[in-house]
This record gives sequence, structure tokens and C-alpha cells, in this order.
Amino acid sequence: MTLNGAVATLMEADSALAFRTIRAELLDEYRQDHNYPWIIGYSGGKDSTLVAHLVIEMLMGLPPSERNRPVHIVANDTLVESPLVVQHIIDSVQEIENAAIAFGLPVLTKITRPAPDQSFWVNLIGRGYPSPNRSFRWCTDRMKILPTSRYIKSKVDEAGQVILLLGVRRSESATRAASVGRYDNGERLNKHNDLVGCMVFRPIVELHTDDVWEFLALHEPPWGGSHLKLIGLYREASGGECPVVTSKEDAPSCGTTSSRFGCWTCTVVEKDRSLEGFVEYGYTEFGPLLDFRDWLVTIRNDPERRQARRRDGRITITDGGTFIPGPFTFQTRAEILAKLRTLEEETGQTLISEEEIGLIHDIWAAEHASYATARPLSVREVRKEK
Repeated sequence: MTLNGAVATLMEADSALAFRTIRAELLDEYRQDHNYPWIIGYSGGKDSTLVAHLVIEMLMGLPPSERNRPVHIVANDTLVESPLVVQHIIDSVQEIENAAIAFGLPVLTKITRPAPDQSFWVNLIGRGYPSPNRSFRWCTDRMKILPTSRYIKSKVDEAGQVILLLGVRRSESATRAASVGRYDNGERLNKHNDLVGCMVFRPIVELHTDDVWEFLALHEPPWGGSHLKLIGLYREASGGECPVVTSKEDAPSCGTTSSRFGCWTCTVVEKDRSLEGFVEYGYTEFGPLLDFRDWLVTIRNDPERRQARRRDGRITITDGGTFIPGPFTFQTRAEILAKLRTLEEETGQTLISEEEIGLIHDIWAAEHASYATARPLSVREVRKEK
């Protein structure tokens, strides 16, 4: 055997050992003498898919009498997800649900979504929140953390405690390694930093990216079909998933400089490289989405488009003397909505719901009533007065 062949064999053996260890850990934890439900944070990406794969595979290998712990597969749809990615999430969750019914598995699926009055468009267009950036990332908490955390808390209330399985890996990035380190107490289960009654289990934390891809490429999912669609999404977008986020400490996972699947409206990143990848691969119908997202970035700091006062009526100046403008003006909000409706016609995509539009108009009406005696000034007008 050549040296390269020997190294390859050793690496393959190490990977096989790693997966045997993970499977043994999963089975041992599932067989503990309590019935606290498992909740798998499912983003539809490679890591969370691997966790779901291994757990459902384990359940199918158990006799029905030993499948005594419910497993929840919980995904999150911010309502502004990249269209191809959200469709993959919906399809794969449905496939898992169908398999659970067919095989009698104690698996329940759930896609969480933000409350209608906290959606991206209601906050941006209705309340005039400026496009999110790194210093004002108002979207993650409202659209990702709260909907999923609300579901987890409801299961804690029912069972007293839950175990949250996350597909995070130490080698994914320096940021991820630091996040894992904050939780790591040397035990299999760690207390969640924010959610009382929630224990965190990271079964694949020590795997490397190559291990994950090799497994998904060589093994068909236990719920049927194949992982080829998922592999294709990564290849076409050159991206990675924005993971399920249940803590503000993990929020930087959204809007990083890497190519990640996420919200097509994300203005935290300089470039939406994943959506650009889809367009370059041939999904040219999504090109207008990129243009619209880029426009949202450009108008954010235009003084003519921002009111001087914040929504609570205050004018804010930091200790360092920096003036912080308020929300988008009504004219700009109306322009954004008009452009969004035109974008829907161009792409054939439903990008905003009628319920959201109704809430936006309600917010506008309430604000117009409060400004009946005084028109709100723009930032530029205030500066001229000075």
C-alpha cells in the first residue's frame, strides 16, 4: 500500500469511528430514564440535515416499544428566506413528516415563523426601521430567535425540560468554536444560556466538514429520496446555511461575510454571495431580488429618507456627539412598498402577504393621526434649520 493509500485508510477509519461514537451517544441519551422530548434545530443545511438523518435512522432501528421519546424537527422561516432554500426546507420537512407517519415514528415537524406584526416588511415599511446593519441588527431577534424560542418554551412548559439537538461543529469557524466553548462544561448536555429548562446536545460537534459531506453523499436519508438536492444547493450557491439561532450570542451567525443561505433581504452583509451564486448558476429570475436588496442598502443612510426624531419622539445624540436619525420617512416607506409590489410582478413571487400590507397601513394610519398637528421633519431639514 502506498503512503497516500495508508493515510486515506487511516482517515476513513477515523471517520467511521467518529460516526460509531456519535450513534452510540445518540442511542444512549435517547434511552435515559426520562421522557424529556428532543428538539432538533433544523435549518435544512448540511449539519442539521446530518443530525436529523442520524436521529431518524436511530429511531427506525429501534423496536416500536422503545421509541418512547418524542422528537421535534423544528425549522424557521423568516418569511424573507432565499426562495430556493425555503422551498427546500418546506419539501424536506414534509418528506420527514410523511416518513414519520409511514413508519410510526414519534417525530413531529414544525416550521416557526415571526408573528405577523414583527415581520421584516411590517418593521421596515410599516414602522420605518432602517435596513439592518451590524450595529442595528433588529431582524434576528424578531424573525429567528423569538419564533423558535417560543416553540421551545411551549415544550418546556409541557414536559418540564427539553433537549435541544444542534448541528454545530467546533471546526466550522473560529466564531463557532468560541460559541461551543461558552456552552461546553465537559458533559454531554449543557444548559442553554437563555432558555430555562432547555439542555443543549451537540452530537456532531467534533466532526469536520469533509466528514459531513462524505456521509451525506454516500448515504440516502432514512425518510427517502437523496441528499443530492441539498448538495446541489450548496454547489449552485457556493454557500452555507444560516443556522437555527436560539440565543443572541449566536446571532453573528447571520449576516457574516461568508456565503451563507439566509434572507434575500439581508443588508447586514456587503454582498449576498449565495443568491448571486444562484443567479450566476442560471436562476436569472432572482436577479431583481439582488438589485432590490442592494437598493435597500443604498437608501439606508440617505438623510432625505430618514426622519429626525425616533419613533418615541426623541432626538438621539450619543455621548460622542453623533446624531442618530430616526425611521424612514413616510414617503420612503411608500416607495419601498410600491417597488416591492412591482418586484412581485417581475419575478412572479409572492414577497409580502396581504396581512402584512394591512398591518402596514394600520401603522401608517396611527402615525399620521399622531402627526396631525406637525409634519415630521427629515434629517436634512433639521440640519438646515441649525
